[in-house]
Amino acid sequence: MQYANNNHCTMKVTVSRKAHFNAAHRLYRPDWTEEHNDAVFGKCNNPNFHGHNYELIVSVTGEVDPDTGYVIDMKELKDIIYAEVEEAFDHKNLNMDVPEFKDLNPTAENIVVVIWNKVRKCISSDKDLEVVLYETPRNFVTYKGK
Repeated sequence: MQYANNNHCTMKVTVSRKAHFNAAHRLYRPDWTEEHNDAVFGKCNNPNFHGHNYELIVSVTGEVDPDTGYVIDMKELKDIIYAEVEEAFDHKNLNMDVPEFKDLNPTAENIVVVIWNKVRKCISSDKDLEVVLYETPRNFVTYKGK
């Protein structure tokens, strides 16, 4: 059986999977005064925390395997996202329950980098990885590594 790569040229394709998790966090720096934290982080500095319904898109880019026709098996990608992100972050207080944020402010920028690093270790090094994290429907961040 032949797949799309029948002309022997290198084809790079991106496959993506959406996921979501719900989590609470507080943006603040313990080495700053409450006034300075309030000035910089505003409502996100609520000492009682606040939550988001995060949406996530994980994209893997690589060559199409001539035997399977896959860049990556979507079930494998689903399982990686579940184990590395959803299980670790869903219904958690990021500041208190997720070790990566013990000394790291859980901004959307920092969260997307943490997620990328967790997923990256599970994806073959010959593939590129991009993670898009929506904190709200209008606010999102993207990280592609480095």
